[in-house]
Amino acid sequence: MSVNKEVKRITTHVLQAMKSKGEKISMLTAYDFSMARILDEAGIDILLVGDSASNVMAGHETTLPITLDQMIYHASSVVRAVKRSLIVVDLPFGSYQGNSTKALASTIKIMKESGAHAIKCEGGVEIEESIRRILSAGVPVMGHLGLTPQSIYKFGTYTVRAKEEEEAKKLLSDAKALEKLGCFAIVLEKIPAKLAKEVAAQLTIPVIGIGAGMHVDGQVLVTHDLMGITKDFQPRFLRRYLELFESMKEAAQQYKADVRSGDFPNEKEQY
Repeated sequence: MSVNKEVKRITTHVLQAMKSKGEKISMLTAYDFSMARILDEAGIDILLVGDSASNVMAGHETTLPITLDQMIYHASSVVRAVKRSLIVVDLPFGSYQGNSTKALASTIKIMKESGAHAIKCEGGVEIEESIRRILSAGVPVMGHLGLTPQSIYKFGTYTVRAKEEEEAKKLLSDAKALEKLGCFAIVLEKIPAKLAKEVAAQLTIPVIGIGAGMHVDGQVLVTHDLMGITKDFQPRFLRRYLELFESMKEAAQQYKADVRSGDFPNEKEQY
């Protein structure tokens, strides 16, 4: 029997067992109670309260503007809905970089006020001290390498990372360093599939990809992209399972027409 079906609650240990048995890990983003409830009941292993809420929920161009308190609001909403999934929360930009004391304070605030299970932060050895301090407080940490959206102004573009040998070597080195520090998993974003395969093979902890090919231990997508609620974002790695933007727009248009014609509400829909 699969590890996944045996457990009532996904933990970091369950994820490790899934990697050991070769069972793929599913991960999606969630920012609110209603969506989180659906995804949890669907059996998604990890729900990421991503700083992508800055884009899909608040309409910002980048992930940078979202605040720690806003992340806690979203995380709290997700926690109230979930019975099974592991809930991971992104540390937002400015809440951990360059200051390990601040990183720990931000993490403790998230954990105490939201009830989430783990945090995720972007970067390799340059944030080693922050990760070490967070782990020393007993909080599980998920790493994030490759395309790190919080560094968009440094990179200047959202193109594929680590295509050149030097950057690829650093990524592999960073991944090993994160594992050695004690991270329970790592997200690899938008890197060559060959490199992602190498990283996953050399690490004992789960490696979860987004635009990192098929040879990793699991996959993550932004739920609003997968569901087709967003419509302008069309990267190669995205598979749309629904086209909800058009379906929801049509439903709203039909509602408007029914209200204007007097068809809604009818006699059965009143007291």
